[in-house]
Amino acid sequence: MIKKLTFTLSLLLIWVQPVIAERVCLPDGVELPASWYLNFEPHRVIGNLYAVGGADLSVYLLTTKDGHILINTGMENSSTFIRRNIETLGFNISDVKILLVQQAHFDHTLALAELKKLTGAELWATAADAPILEDGGKSDPHFGECSDFRFPPVEVDRIITDQEVIRLGNLRLKTHLHPGHTQGSSSYTFTHRENNISYNVIVANMGSINQGKKLLYAPTYAAVAEDFDRTYRAQLALPIDIWVAAHASQYGRDKKYEPGQVYKPSTFVDPQGYTDAVLALQATFVRQLLEEARAPHARP
Repeated sequence: MIKKLTFTLSLLLIWVQPVIAERVCLPDGVELPASWYLNFEPHRVIGNLYAVGGADLSVYLLTTKDGHILINTGMENSSTFIRRNIETLGFNISDVKILLVQQAHFDHTLALAELKKLTGAELWATAADAPILEDGGKSDPHFGECSDFRFPPVEVDRIITDQEVIRLGNLRLKTHLHPGHTQGSSSYTFTHRENNISYNVIVANMGSINQGKKLLYAPTYAAVAEDFDRTYRAQLALPIDIWVAAHASQYGRDKKYEPGQVYKPSTFVDPQGYTDAVLALQATFVRQLLEEARAPHARP
């Protein structure tokens, strides 16, 4: 099935000669989800990986004896509860040494500049997302013209690359460039061993297709279709036991964890759920490719 989808994509990409798209904004009358502004109980996912974010916008803390890594932020109000959540778990936000993001979109970056100032940590980002972070979203090829989707600009201290291993204390966190959702979208993997069992863990960028994004004719950015295709194939090739994502709803957190739940290494073990989620995204991608290719008014 995967080979057939890839073959279909290859034919479509050969057929189409892309040009640059017009940018889009949130449609009139559409409101942002209320859950994006709400906190959620901080909890351990596995080993030294903790969820310290909101009801849907996920933020992750990776702790080490030499300092911590914080992945993502949330809306403009999120820095207050992120700090409180970290302290509730017994850690200090001032010990955060590295800030990472999974995608340079406002819902994951609005509190980034504030948290960078608060922690004194360095911001590490992929080459494609770094300019967007530094201009506050203005150069985002999808949302850049919409002022509602801007965020405070934040300086990037270091560029990270595909397959680069981020080292802090005893942590070895591998970077995976998984573009499409944004040009610099990334996932992060590590291995944790507990009770004589090894777990392959991913903080996954589940590359959904935002409303209004174009893949073939007048694509949102050049090679966006190729990026989505490579991302899904790369994600399916990873051996994953435990996965979380930038949105709690993407990995079914509320079906796996309830407030007050006692930590167990097996709580978030879900290899089939990971595969199914990527396959579902890939199927949506292929459907949109076919719809765009068949649209009689689409071709130049």
